[in-house]
Amino acid sequence: MAYPDNVWIQAASFAGAAFSVGFGAIGAALGEGYAAGNASQAIGRNPEKSGDILKNMLIGQAVAESAGIFALVIAMLLIFFEGHGEPLVTAFAFLGAGLAMGLSAIGSGMGGGFPAAEACKGIATNPDTQGMLTTNMLIGSAVCQTPAIFGMVVAFLLVFIDWSDKPASPYWAMLLGAGLSTGLSAIGPGIGNGLTAGEASEGIARVPETSGPVTTTMLIGQTVAQSTVIYGFLVSLILLFIEREASASMVAWAIPLSAGLCMGFGGIGPGIGEGIAAAYTVRRIARAQELNVLLTRVMLVGQAVSESTGIYSLIVALLLLFVI
Repeated sequence: MAYPDNVWIQAASFAGAAFSVGFGAIGAALGEGYAAGNASQAIGRNPEKSGDILKNMLIGQAVAESAGIFALVIAMLLIFFEGHGEPLVTAFAFLGAGLAMGLSAIGSGMGGGFPAAEACKGIATNPDTQGMLTTNMLIGSAVCQTPAIFGMVVAFLLVFIDWSDKPASPYWAMLLGAGLSTGLSAIGPGIGNGLTAGEASEGIARVPETSGPVTTTMLIGQTVAQSTVIYGFLVSLILLFIEREASASMVAWAIPLSAGLCMGFGGIGPGIGEGIAAAYTVRRIARAQELNVLLTRVMLVGQAVSESTGIYSLIVALLLLFVI
């Protein structure tokens, strides 16, 4: 039985909503659970600070939850979309929107739980650092959410751009590739940034006097680790706005889909690896502040080497889009 285009579009909007909130729930739940588990351990170690630890846990969980809320917003938008007369290619735009938002929320949700967990433990071991820990937790967790924001921007573009003048092929692959490029590449930076922020909170609790250099190095490390999702976002924008003629050739649709997958998967490892490098650096700066400049330099060199693999993925994606 052949179904009209509007039926396929509505079905795709429901599937996109499922991808968005389904994937998006994974990271937020894991991050919040990790924060809660460590909060319980912290209260067991220092029951007298249970109120402060609980409050800090809830604040941290609220920030980690934001990626899941972004995913819920996109899901609601897709479920209640009331369009009429859209071309069939719109169905793939909706699927891409769900993937962009849902996948990008995984890393951000998980990453947001790490600084919340370490801040709770720090309050238990050194209650006098509570204010500094909460501040560092909020800054570090907020940076963890930025990859999910890139995913949300791509999702909004996919939903609201008018695709009526675009041919179904190869644009169906271009729209899916756009969602996958940012969605997948955001996973690594979200987790990596969380690892860095967690170690920064642990270091501040151990040596409060190092709060300034630890936070500064944390932000530098997080900024570098963020770069691969920017590459993914760039490839997504190219796929969304580049012009292609209609073609039923398998090669015509394989190229943009491959470019999105290449950059998406290629951004996961560097984001986590660079976060690990920054995490160990801030941990050591908290114990040896006099080595701040040396350690930061080594961190940046190490991150640059790890970054190279993400650059390779970007180069291959651009070759696929502009040379092949």
